[in-house]
Amino acid sequence: MTGPGPVTGPGPGQMDLPRMLARGASALVLAIAVATLTSRADPRAGLFWLFGLGFGFVLQRSRFCFASAFRDLFLFGHGRVMRGILGGLAIATVGFTVLMARMVPDPGLGAVAPEAHVIPLGIHVAVGGLLFGTGMVLAGGCVSGSMYRIGEGYVASAVALAGIVAGLGLGAHSWNFWWRASIGRSPLLWLPRFGGYGVAVAVTLALLAAGYLLITWWESRQGYVLPEPPPPSVGQGFYGRLEATLRALLVRGWSPLVGGAALGTLNVFLYTAHMPWGVTGEISRWAIGLLNAAGWSPGPLKGTEELAACALSASAGPWLTHTLTLNLGMVAGSFAAALLAGEFRVRRPKERRRYLQALGGGVLMGYGATLAMGCTLGAFFSAVPSLALNGWVFGLALAAGAWVGVQVIRRIP
Repeated sequence: MTGPGPVTGPGPGQMDLPRMLARGASALVLAIAVATLTSRADPRAGLFWLFGLGFGFVLQRSRFCFASAFRDLFLFGHGRVMRGILGGLAIATVGFTVLMARMVPDPGLGAVAPEAHVIPLGIHVAVGGLLFGTGMVLAGGCVSGSMYRIGEGYVASAVALAGIVAGLGLGAHSWNFWWRASIGRSPLLWLPRFGGYGVAVAVTLALLAAGYLLITWWESRQGYVLPEPPPPSVGQGFYGRLEATLRALLVRGWSPLVGGAALGTLNVFLYTAHMPWGVTGEISRWAIGLLNAAGWSPGPLKGTEELAACALSASAGPWLTHTLTLNLGMVAGSFAAALLAGEFRVRRPKERRRYLQALGGGVLMGYGATLAMGCTLGAFFSAVPSLALNGWVFGLALAAGAWVGVQVIRRIP
């Protein structure tokens, strides 16, 4: 693996607190201005912009990356971030279940909760997870990880995002093949249909607990203990205590468990407002729009209008959508968090081959997200709490793909 390239500006946390707060306040004013402008075009768009800011802020503060969670298990033998993911999944599972039970009181009648990330389960989900898992390790971040690192100034993450757009475009051109071969003939397997919500949520929470035990066993088998950071200082007097609190919130990194809990809670609120968290559906709209502009349109995409989650979107509707403001808000939220912590710096890879690695990993992620109808967010972090079996299949394939990715990067000189 290659490290970050030359940096400019002070190191993390080295900037004085008033200067950090001044920069953060400027970013906050700009964020409010954008929320006001977007709300004029669509009254709810500003709300999703604020959701995006929240997600981006938490991702950056907790360094919450699904790619590193899976990669670190195989490469370093520790599961600190993975525990955060499991915590977020548990919180979202309980919250989603309450919402879905209100929307579809009797799941035995055949209906699926609106906007729940339940997709046809077939070989395409496993292939998508395998490709996505491999790609995210090669690129050094999943889709959400790339987006929050763009906000921190990582140039390679922007290259990875370009690869994701290209991969989604390639996926659009092969979509109808996959629809005929697997997607169109595969069933929706929503757990509440088999025993009701009580059984479904109990099984899901039990599986998450089993995952926690498995990670603990894996760490003990590896014999690696990740040292915990020292506790923050309390401070003396009013201003001392205030500064210590602000530094703990804005400068000192959050634990992945805190980050996972915050992201799981935000996901429940987002579903309450409209839909579960997902980003690749909107990015696919960008990819197909670029293809159409270049005269290489994939044509009609079979069945996409019937699918939930982050299925390909060829919508020619208004440019300002809820998912667009959500995605852009994530980058902006990460940018604001990095400014507040004194961590924003333009980081360029030291080696040119890192660009190719990021681009190739991005293409694999984009194609994989096409087949699985989502990334680590839409096909996993929102699918498992939707009580959808496809979320678990994608997660297992994601782990297998991450293992393949680790074997590949170990052989890169």
